[in-house]
Amino acid sequence: MQISEFGSWATPITADLITKTAVRLTDVRADGDAVVWSEARPSEGGRVQLVRRAADGTTEDLLPDGFGARTSVHEYGGADWWVRDGVVWFANWADQRLYRLAPGGAPEPLTPEPEVPRGDRYADGDLTADGTRLVVVREHHPKGGRGAVDVRNELVVLTDATEPEVVVTGPDFVSSPRFSPDASRLAWISWNHPDMPWDSTELRVRDLATGAETVVAGGAGESVSEPRWHADGTLYFLSDRTGWWNLYRLRPGGTVEPAVLLDAEIGVPGWGLGTGRYVVLADHRVVFARWSGGFDGLATATADGAITDVDTPFSVISALRPAGADVLLLAGSPKAEPSVYAVTADGTVRTLRQPREPGFDTAYVSTPEAIDFPSGERTSHALFYPPANPDFTGPEGSKPPVIVVVHGGPTSNAVPVLSLGIQYWTSRGFGVVDVNYAGSTGFGRAYRRELNGTWGVLDVADCIAAVRWLAGEGRVDGGKLLIRGGSAGGYTVLAVLAREDTPFAAGTDLYGVADLEALAAETHKFESRYLDRLIGPYPERRDVYLERSPIRHIDAFSRPLLVLQGADDPVVPPKQSELIVDALRARKVAVAYLLFEGEQHGFRKARTLRRALDAELSFYSRILGFGLPEGEDIEPVEVENL
Repeated sequence: MQISEFGSWATPITADLITKTAVRLTDVRADGDAVVWSEARPSEGGRVQLVRRAADGTTEDLLPDGFGARTSVHEYGGADWWVRDGVVWFANWADQRLYRLAPGGAPEPLTPEPEVPRGDRYADGDLTADGTRLVVVREHHPKGGRGAVDVRNELVVLTDATEPEVVVTGPDFVSSPRFSPDASRLAWISWNHPDMPWDSTELRVRDLATGAETVVAGGAGESVSEPRWHADGTLYFLSDRTGWWNLYRLRPGGTVEPAVLLDAEIGVPGWGLGTGRYVVLADHRVVFARWSGGFDGLATATADGAITDVDTPFSVISALRPAGADVLLLAGSPKAEPSVYAVTADGTVRTLRQPREPGFDTAYVSTPEAIDFPSGERTSHALFYPPANPDFTGPEGSKPPVIVVVHGGPTSNAVPVLSLGIQYWTSRGFGVVDVNYAGSTGFGRAYRRELNGTWGVLDVADCIAAVRWLAGEGRVDGGKLLIRGGSAGGYTVLAVLAREDTPFAAGTDLYGVADLEALAAETHKFESRYLDRLIGPYPERRDVYLERSPIRHIDAFSRPLLVLQGADDPVVPPKQSELIVDALRARKVAVAYLLFEGEQHGFRKARTLRRALDAELSFYSRILGFGLPEGEDIEPVEVENL
């Protein structure tokens, strides 16, 4: 093994390799003997293509040039498409209209031209058994609207009529409309500001003949999601009423009873529409995924609730969908990127789409370790990835630098799945700690709510505590600490650096929040009241918004900062990044800024992903003083005032 400074190691995991042939799988559905899934392709500018796999294993792309299946409902989308009998319905990214694509045909628009471009957005549809009615979520952005305050979220039904029929209106948000098997009833989820879908929601059922409505579950302090009808009229749903997102059912007689109870999370936060964490089989057996101890897993439950773990290699699971007696899912492991699988009720796994072949020896792959560490009087959680490279080791007596990864949300979590974006760092000699700070999901409702009123405090404390604990254990160099995060994670990066006692040498902020007051005034409808929980109601608690805004503590900034921003970001507009960059320039603090045209909230284009990764590596090499690997074409980033 060669001896070389940590960070400078040569690796086959380059930015070009990461983006070459990369796809992000977003959903999967059965259609008879065929299976259809969606792929977000950086090589095609982030376009989402639908792929059909026939029973004989052959595959074909379904969407012609100029079309992509992606909705911007809630800005984060999800449930962008669905399929039956060879026909696909999808929300098209370019105009946000809903289209129908029949076998051998061309996409036909089902919804009228909106008043303004992309003004009407559709998602999360469900068809009646006879296919005559389609119910969908519609998000209406009116002409001349005043931003988030005038956006209207409704359920509409499409038939042969030219105009959608509004069937549910009034709540601030609606999702998950589902017809009963005989189409006599409609179930859906609704919630109102200032709640987010993981705070308080209601599951409602309407008798379509009489119009009578029943609140099945939910209300103040209870998060309900993922309603599913069984063929016999039983309605299943997830609820966190016990402190964990578990599974319940409404029997045809009107009784609600638990179906699966355990101290683990079946549900996930509703950032995207159409999540799928369980499937109910014909005999009321349930196949479900559950988060526990920082890792995801698969399990089954009998009709009377007896639970059996299913032995699979998977550590991250999503989009569980029925496929006859089998279950489709997207899943990945610490050694394999997510791909498409079918699983039988007894746990037999069949691969329907091979994961991308990484093209390098698995000795370069760092496997995550779940760690628990003290943070003040609390215990927090993280995934730690040590450096891994079979060709290099650091100088004797030295310890690796460590990069803290701050996930977005902040109501989200670190996921223990093969990410070449993380391996890019670990194979070069960095340790990486992906922190499940207070507010993260997967650890129960109480832990999720710890961040209420404390955003910018406990998340900051947990990130600092994680690296201090690792340094105290002798696993990283406590003098070479770096931090990176996107969106809400970018805010935490800025908040960590906006203090005179920060232990970090530098940070990277990807489309993060610098001014909380501006965010409360400017962001989109879905998150426009999110800060009421995380910070406090505005303007009543304006003092807290000002106190916790990094831009208000610019005098405490002394560490170099790299800022990466999408020019078309509607969630965290470029103004947020420009505020902090301009302020640091004025104070002669080292700063670098890259603005990517055509990118929104989260980068999707191959050239952007390559440039961002290599810019970040060159930035850290300047800060920590290590050389870049020879033979790798890495475009440096200009750092002002360094």
